Amino acid sequence: MHIENPVLPGFHPDPSICRVEDEFFIATSTFEWFPGVMIYSSRDLAQWTLRAVPLNRVEQLDMAGNPPSGGVWAPCLSHDGEAFYVVYTNVRSWVGSRDGTNSGFKDSHNFVVTAPTIEGPWSDPVFLNSSGFDPSLFHDDDGRSWLVNMRWDYRVGHNNFSGIVVQEYDRRAGTLTGPIELIFSGTSIGFTEAPHLYTRNGWYYLVTAEGGTEYGHAVTVARSRSVHGPYVLHPRTPLLTSVVDREGYHRAISHGEDPAPFLHAGLQKAGHGSMAPVSDDEWVLAHLCGRPLPGTFNCPLGRETALQRVVWRDDWPWTEHATPAESVSFTGVPWPEPGESSWSHAARGDGGVWIEHFHGASWALELQSIREPLGDRARLDIRPGYLTLYGGESPTSRFRQSVLARRVQAFRWTAETVVEVEPEDFQQCAGLLVRYDDTTQLLLRISRSDAGERTLGILEYDRGVLRMPLGDGEIPTAPGPVELGVDANETGIQFRWRNAPDTGEADGVWNRIGEAFDPGKLSDDYAEPLGFTGTFVGVGAFDVSGRSMPAHFRYLLYREW
Repeated sequence: MHIENPVLPGFHPDPSICRVEDEFFIATSTFEWFPGVMIYSSRDLAQWTLRAVPLNRVEQLDMAGNPPSGGVWAPCLSHDGEAFYVVYTNVRSWVGSRDGTNSGFKDSHNFVVTAPTIEGPWSDPVFLNSSGFDPSLFHDDDGRSWLVNMRWDYRVGHNNFSGIVVQEYDRRAGTLTGPIELIFSGTSIGFTEAPHLYTRNGWYYLVTAEGGTEYGHAVTVARSRSVHGPYVLHPRTPLLTSVVDREGYHRAISHGEDPAPFLHAGLQKAGHGSMAPVSDDEWVLAHLCGRPLPGTFNCPLGRETALQRVVWRDDWPWTEHATPAESVSFTGVPWPEPGESSWSHAARGDGGVWIEHFHGASWALELQSIREPLGDRARLDIRPGYLTLYGGESPTSRFRQSVLARRVQAFRWTAETVVEVEPEDFQQCAGLLVRYDDTTQLLLRISRSDAGERTLGILEYDRGVLRMPLGDGEIPTAPGPVELGVDANETGIQFRWRNAPDTGEADGVWNRIGEAFDPGKLSDDYAEPLGFTGTFVGVGAFDVSGRSMPAHFRYLLYREW
């Protein structure tokens, strides 16, 4: 097995990989985006297809009111020889901390759903526990199954990440049974989480994440002759990390200095790993990673998934390198000139194109809503070939937003849509959304001024502070549909627009609107106190008057360039 490029661009993070017969599957976190959990499949570890989103109804996943970067954390996908299992956490509240100080309680509820095939149907959930997050289900060779999860300790003066616990899971009864046992307290790296168990040649292997989910992240492996331990650490601990000098890294962080000299030059944040066999002596490790913008520590693509080759020596799994193989490098790309279409500058590279025309009975699996299904707020039958969104709550609401968006997968990308909407006043608007979370996002939106003009303007939320960059200078638009676009590269995010008559022929050249925005702000690293989701782009309709204004979107295009 040779992995040309270890990164699976745009995959959500916290990968759980498993193999069933000749097919590999990866399940990933989706946080506050609904449906929950995305499952990809591949037969060659190179070409991957998004196959399923198993948590697609509120009965399985109720995220109303969840905080940003709450919701679905670290699912585990497994197969017991008869059925698939997805174990997942719904984080209802959490308080993050960059400096490792005590952050109080976390309300993290763990569930399991099952299905006969990867496409489903997926069952209603079975509640497991709430003792911590990152649950994993291990099916032993003797037919017994075990739930492992990290245990959260809220107490001041205690290690919040207090260790990995295991308890037997009775698959037939659908209940946990027997004692809860602490099997691993972690290493001096700290922040021990994300446990996965495996068995091979009479050994049990515990794979955990350590070091925190940022630049100090790591994969730690230990083994035992029993599920219950004791576990002995791998000769190379950690097995995988982006840190080349941990002591120097922590010294730099504690003194507010640049940690870059103590980090690997390629992929960052390597950690949170899981494994699956390719052959008896060769396995694959899927792990979380991040790619910062050049010259920064900001990762607008969020946390992504990467693969590493694993070989077995002396009954230990070894990656080829202690730090991840270096990924592609990125260089600055100039903006397209005004009037130049996205199609022409997209052709400059070999990037992919994705488009949803809204012609079918449902939209593509890549599209997600925020925290809950859209229900009757999103219709495909009002105008054939259009998505009709009825205005929901504000862009900062944790409940009923009318947004449909997809994850951004590259530093250089374009998105476009055509919208037809007639707001009655300033409380109603619709348009093109570029979003990190409720507190940091951009909206190119059509609304109506006090003078009665339909206008085009921008809303910018920067860590919860609302700005309107055009002020009173919003642009009047002619009646009819309007084409909205956005271009992004390593240095900026630039909106543009033009009139788009019903004939479908564009009315003249593109017009830039507003100044370019810093893409680094739409990143895990800019979020307060930290975040996990990465940048999304999509469409949204907002009506804080409660009148449910309709907005009609002809398509959503996303192109990498």
